[in-house]
Amino acid sequence: MESENAGAPDAPGTPVTPEGPGTPDAPEAAARQGLELVGFPTLSGSASGGSTENESALTVAVAFTVNLVIAVAKTVAAGLTGSASLVAEAAHSWADAGNEVFLVVANRRSRRPPDPSHPHGFGREAYIWSLFAALGLFVAGAAVSVTHGVQELIKPEPASDFLIGYIVLAVSFVLEAVSFLQSLRQAGPEAKAMDRDLIEHVLVTSDPTLRAVFAEDSAALIGLLIAAAGLGLHEITGSSVPDALGSILVGLLLGVIAVILINRNRRFLIGQEADPRVRSATIRALLELPEVARVTYLRLEIIGPRMISIVGDVDLTGDDPESHVAVRLRALEAKISESPAVVGAVLSLSAPDEPSLTE
Repeated sequence: MESENAGAPDAPGTPVTPEGPGTPDAPEAAARQGLELVGFPTLSGSASGGSTENESALTVAVAFTVNLVIAVAKTVAAGLTGSASLVAEAAHSWADAGNEVFLVVANRRSRRPPDPSHPHGFGREAYIWSLFAALGLFVAGAAVSVTHGVQELIKPEPASDFLIGYIVLAVSFVLEAVSFLQSLRQAGPEAKAMDRDLIEHVLVTSDPTLRAVFAEDSAALIGLLIAAAGLGLHEITGSSVPDALGSILVGLLLGVIAVILINRNRRFLIGQEADPRVRSATIRALLELPEVARVTYLRLEIIGPRMISIVGDVDLTGDDPESHVAVRLRALEAKISESPAVVGAVLSLSAPDEPSLTE
């Protein structure tokens, strides 16, 4: 068995991740490189997930620094200009900065090693803290922006010092782009290695911090364009209505992003099974092991960022006595669990009348 989770769907023994397969028809070296990018070493013990975990930590650190600087600048600009769109953008950036703290906690707590009371580790904590971050984005970002926009429509306030607003929005766009490029730098190679387009990978990846930063930065760049349009129309028309509508649009955008993030974290918390292609590849890899005659049941469940549990029923080769079969099963479980990516492997014997799984 080449990988702890699966062999490539098109080439036996090529490693894949529980998030998706290696690039079809790619050479084995390329597949292994893709494997290392997403943090899934082979059973031989090469390549840990450390580099990918460090990349996720860097992505969150860059996002936090950028959002904190931008939040302060937008708050000052909002006070000087009186722009509703800038108030919405300031709320957005403060929400994002606070959310990065939750994402840091998610990264750290999910990496704690298993203990007797938590034999599968603490991987799902990443989804809990990321869920808190998404809720924060909804409340502190979306709700505040929409509320302020509605208040501005009901009781318009004049704006001034538009140039300051434009400068802050322009600088914010550059800084947000830096953070966004860092998330692209992490997500791009991972998506390519698993033969996915970028958006698909961000939506289905088991790494909630990458998904959150990518989504928040995307929303921030779009929101800055909306805010700039609202501020510009306010200056041109002399009416605060476009500015107020810009604030509401920013809030609605944040609400949509927050709902998507909440739903993705919810799905991982209640039990997200690995990609069907990975299931097929894993069956194929198991059948390649000399000690496995057939597989009759298999469940691969993602239980944390780049963490998977394996439960299956197998029929072993030979006709050993029961005591020896138990030893062989435990040895097979240990072999599968050599990788840090596999948090737990539980195998049972197949019944004679159970149908075999092919792929």
